[in-house]
Amino acid sequence: MFGIGMTELLVILVVALLVFGPNKLPELARSLGRAMHEFRRASNDLRASFHEAIEPTPQPEPRRPGAAAQLPPAAAQAPAPTPKDQPPVAAAPPSGEAPRPAGEAAPPAPSTNG
Repeated sequence: MFGIGMTELLVILVVALLVFGPNKLPELARSLGRAMHEFRRASNDLRASFHEAIEPTPQPEPRRPGAAAQLPPAAAQAPAPTPKDQPPVAAAPPSGEAPRPAGEAAPPAPSTNG
């Protein structure tokens, strides 16, 4: 750790104890620990952002002709809707009205009696 041996570390702690006193030393150690934690977290975030910027982002593969005809496995397994799943539709009337489901009554025709 920084090339400091056990005896040097002990001398530094004794000098700090004499300078700051026994009441203030734990508070200083706590704030030093918090500062080191913040510095380590910031350096890790910076390192991660550098790695993210350096690593190439995956590019989607270019589409090849005829690749659209191939279905993905999930789409290939999905059952196609069958006529029995859809409600029956009556034939469209000749007047151009929209078709209506079978069994639904037709609206009354307008009377031509004046």
